[in-house]
Amino acid sequence: IDEQTIDYLRLTGRTDEQIKLVETYAKVGGLWSDTLKDAVYERTLSFDLSSVVRNMAGPSNPHARVATTDMAAKGINGPWSMPAEGEGTMPDGAVIIAAITSCTNTSNPRNVIAAALLARNANRLGLTRKPWVKSSLAPGSKTVELYLNEAGLMGDLEKLGFGIVAFACTTCNGMSGALDPVIQQEIVERDLYATAVLSGNRNFDGRIHPYAKQAFLASPPLVVAYAIAGTIRFDIERDVLGVVDGKEIRLKDIWPSDEEIDAIVKSSVKPEQFRQVYEPMFAITAEAGEKVSPLYDWRPQSTYIRRPPYWDTEGVGALAASPRTLKGMRPLAILPDNITTDHLSPSNAILMNSAAGEYLHKMGLPEEDFNSYATHRGDHLTAMRATFANPTLRNEMVLKDDGLVQAGSLARLEPEGKVMRMWEAMETYIERKQPLIIVAGADYGQGSSRDWAAKGVRLAGVEAIAAEGFERIHRTNLIGMGVMPLEFKPGTNRLTLQLDGTETYDVEGQLTPRADLTLVINRGNGEVVKVPMTCRLDTAEEVSVYEAGGVLQRFAQDFLAEN
Repeated sequence: IDEQTIDYLRLTGRTDEQIKLVETYAKVGGLWSDTLKDAVYERTLSFDLSSVVRNMAGPSNPHARVATTDMAAKGINGPWSMPAEGEGTMPDGAVIIAAITSCTNTSNPRNVIAAALLARNANRLGLTRKPWVKSSLAPGSKTVELYLNEAGLMGDLEKLGFGIVAFACTTCNGMSGALDPVIQQEIVERDLYATAVLSGNRNFDGRIHPYAKQAFLASPPLVVAYAIAGTIRFDIERDVLGVVDGKEIRLKDIWPSDEEIDAIVKSSVKPEQFRQVYEPMFAITAEAGEKVSPLYDWRPQSTYIRRPPYWDTEGVGALAASPRTLKGMRPLAILPDNITTDHLSPSNAILMNSAAGEYLHKMGLPEEDFNSYATHRGDHLTAMRATFANPTLRNEMVLKDDGLVQAGSLARLEPEGKVMRMWEAMETYIERKQPLIIVAGADYGQGSSRDWAAKGVRLAGVEAIAAEGFERIHRTNLIGMGVMPLEFKPGTNRLTLQLDGTETYDVEGQLTPRADLTLVINRGNGEVVKVPMTCRLDTAEEVSVYEAGGVLQRFAQDFLAEN
């Protein structure tokens, strides 16, 4: 914490009392930068700020950083051309979505001002957004609109198609809305490699839009630049965006300087804008309206809010109907490394041909009102159908004729060996009250800390996950739903064990924090293999929550005991 931190707090409308408290606390607590000059660290990292260049992340992973100057070497940029007349209207790598989005990236005024200044410079030169690009601006705060208007830059963004669509989660969470039907049809008919460029935080396959095969994360000004370029194949640093009066225009010609950005921030971003937006949000007011019952009136036909099944003894998802035994579990899926919460429970648009889409259609909703998976999280009958509904999922139990894994929301029902849609397999196992297990590779559950990534598998009957490693928050969420996380010992995994999905599994051993338990694998040929595993219930409290059946059940026990 230093003077620059204090300047930011002052700029964003914090009170003098709060700013003084932060400064005093930091200085007394040894967190102020000046008090750390004599600190001794275990290791020292040196970073040359002059080496920083423009970067993007992708495709498919937010940690796959690539400098814009290196994208050609990575095979992302490359030769491209418009299709011949009558063969299409979009190039290979077409950017079909360009979105300035994310609560984090739009919280920094410099990012948004930079995008607006780039848009202004592009407009002055007559550059335009490509017609197939769906563009949007979705700030995380209403203050963005206030300081853009103060700077006179809102109109420049709107002219390039970046008008404000909402102050909420949109494209970053897979809620960018439908494409123009003509554009969508061309993508499907040509099997076009279409992409998205967004200033979001996640870009896992299948998350951003069902018709964007891959997505790239970029700064807000780079998003605007790609809307003008129109294809990810465009070398954003070297290729020509347009020719004006005989002069070739490249990105460097429209990129605003740091001094220009700082000047606009200084003149147009004001503390009173933040107070205007946030003070009413936290003001306590007396509600004079009609009193309502504290008990919610559940509506059986609602596809948005439905009475949850966590204590039910019958019906779909009834947890109390199937107590956990950790015996005779069949694998719902055998999965590779890097399974994300977007694989486990996608948040993007619901399509008609999906299990959730068919259910919503049956419930009487027109397709245009399906909305996204994320909006139906309060209805377990919709959200359960979202479990493993990602079309890029690779369940190693489902193989093509050539022996390669078939991508899709697919499972193989055992013991029949019949391949079917994941939801149909889950539904069948639920009817049979068949306990399930998931076997996976490393980094299971990375990505957004999505509650339904744990809820969905538990309501399907999954009692344990055996993986090489777990993402921290998702491991906690699994325990909170009463699912046991088991970690393979180094050198052992689904591949060394040659698992094929015909097995059944048992778990044996005394349950204590980080105990060594035994995963008993009963192969189809009668062979029994006993595999030592680490129980990833890391604390006594986690063991207690798991034994109760999950955090809700544990809370209920404590509440009833106190009352």
